[in-house]
Amino acid sequence: MSATIVESNTKKFKRTNMDPITLDIIENAMMNTRYEMDAVVFRTAMSPGIREQNDMFPMIANLEGKMVVGQFGSFIHGFKEAYDGTIEEGDLFLTTDPYACNGAISHINDWLLLRPIFKDGRLIAYAAMFGHMTDVGGKVPGSLPTDAQEIFEEGIRIPPTKIFKNDQLQGDMLDLILHNCRMPNWNRSDFNALVAAIRTAEKRVIEMAERFGDDEYYSALDELLARNKRAMAKLIKTTVPEKKQHFEDYICDDGLGMGPYRIKCAMWREGGRVIFDFEGTDPQSISSINFYLNEEMFKMFCGVYMIMVFDPQIMFNDGFYDLMEVRIPEGTLLKPREPAALSCRTHALGRIFDVLGGLLGQGDPDFLAGAGFSDSPHFMYSGYDKNGEWYQLYSIGFGGIPGKPSGDGPDGHSLWPSFTNVPNEFLESYFPLRIETYETITDSGGAGYNRGGNGLRMGYCFLEPGTISIHDDRWLTYPWGVNGGLPGRRSEKILKRTDGTEEKMPSKCDRIAVSAGDILYFNTWGGGGCGDPLTREIERVEFDVRAGLVSRDGARRYGVVTNDDLSVDERKTASLRARMAKQRGEVKMFDRGGDIAELKKRCKKETGLEAPRQPEFQAWALKVLDGGKMVRSGVKSKRKDNKGAKRRSA
Repeated sequence: MSATIVESNTKKFKRTNMDPITLDIIENAMMNTRYEMDAVVFRTAMSPGIREQNDMFPMIANLEGKMVVGQFGSFIHGFKEAYDGTIEEGDLFLTTDPYACNGAISHINDWLLLRPIFKDGRLIAYAAMFGHMTDVGGKVPGSLPTDAQEIFEEGIRIPPTKIFKNDQLQGDMLDLILHNCRMPNWNRSDFNALVAAIRTAEKRVIEMAERFGDDEYYSALDELLARNKRAMAKLIKTTVPEKKQHFEDYICDDGLGMGPYRIKCAMWREGGRVIFDFEGTDPQSISSINFYLNEEMFKMFCGVYMIMVFDPQIMFNDGFYDLMEVRIPEGTLLKPREPAALSCRTHALGRIFDVLGGLLGQGDPDFLAGAGFSDSPHFMYSGYDKNGEWYQLYSIGFGGIPGKPSGDGPDGHSLWPSFTNVPNEFLESYFPLRIETYETITDSGGAGYNRGGNGLRMGYCFLEPGTISIHDDRWLTYPWGVNGGLPGRRSEKILKRTDGTEEKMPSKCDRIAVSAGDILYFNTWGGGGCGDPLTREIERVEFDVRAGLVSRDGARRYGVVTNDDLSVDERKTASLRARMAKQRGEVKMFDRGGDIAELKKRCKKETGLEAPRQPEFQAWALKVLDGGKMVRSGVKSKRKDNKGAKRRSA
């Protein structure tokens, strides 16, 4: 199958030489258009997840489908291969099915809209936008069931569909889709906002082509992609070694009481290309933590990470994609077979960035950052208020960003730089809850020469009976520190009932009944520290203590002794640092706070929760991955429903 592009004008574009001034003008115009798309959505969407938190991702691509500006990278090549139909002027496509678009989106809450942009009968570009809908049906409010075992449990799935034909909305189809959602008015508004953003991009693209000429616009996009490729080629050559680097990290549990799950990757350079191989990653889960990772999307993740770490001046786009090869074995956690559940895939998504950091930093420890870049914690609260009106909150939390060679990790920040929190005033105005506390968690960031960012504590006091869902991780494994830096603190969730009793909540759970007056303390993880904490300037430690970011006891992790007035006792500090340096032995490149066996053994005592049991994998997945052999010692195969799995995967 492959899409057929229908053009009334088949004249080919000509490559022209671009002067640098015109190229810079077009580059900045493209960037401005990308941000204008965000602004349009912000002004027209209704859901707090999209309007307030910016859980949306714009893109403008050239006529070949390569992203020139955007965030997530292009999926258009995969879309055109998977879609068996025509792409015509006046079309606008909608899909929510990761399996139908080669993982361009990774769960069905994300509504992806794609528009081919035509000018004078010729395809000249593409514009796309996707955003997270608060609800798309399924077994739980929010459509992100932690215990789902098939994607059919997660809500309505939409294959690539022409939601607009000849610029006419297919209203009956949209009504059918919205009929399956708990928040149809929000979804309709958010859908219209995404459409409006794409229309804005189309208008700006045509304006640029009219101003500079069609061939000039085409050539400018080509040159912007080529320029990125040249920059990335140099970056890869200077930062990625030819010797294989290996790294692994873990998702703590799957919401069904099993874990941890391993994500493993090797990286090396062959000539001018870098290769990533995920062999050794665990088989797909029977739960919903699977992440259907699009190879092109991973290339963008990698490119963004490298650019931000090594050379932030580079404009990232898809130009460098053929400099990377990504190998993801089918049937693994990162390439599950349909109909594997995908609703809780954000934990694996966040862990990908930690794995990237561990790989890239080994080749050049001066660029090595700690862990905990994100786990994208989710909180949901829904029910009927005293007036019988349905309320439903979907919110993304924030944690501590790891310490890095260039400085401390930000406190209470997000995986995606464009994400913002839902303002507390908004929450209290539109939902039956009160924010009891909103603060950074003192000492939660890992100690280091550069401190890991502190996590956040949010106290949600519920004013109406309802149910809550929690999605989080990093409760068993620590956000590791690097080059002598210490791990960050784990995440923790505590539900305090009106009778004064407290419950330690699991990191992934649904349908938890709450009453008016109950308070949920949602504590996120802290980022890992970077560099030797005993070398951190005492003035910086003193500042953190005075600011409440580090306690007086926490300052001793840096070998710093403070007086009652919070000033530093320099004599005692020098003595303590000398003693600590002598006692600790060799400085570790990675400090995970213990191996998996140790963490499980200490789990109950340290977290108040039972350690997860060994994962169970479907027998067919084990066979696919290792020719019938067990891929990990001690794993169990879950044979229940294997026949169904094989049938659906055929």
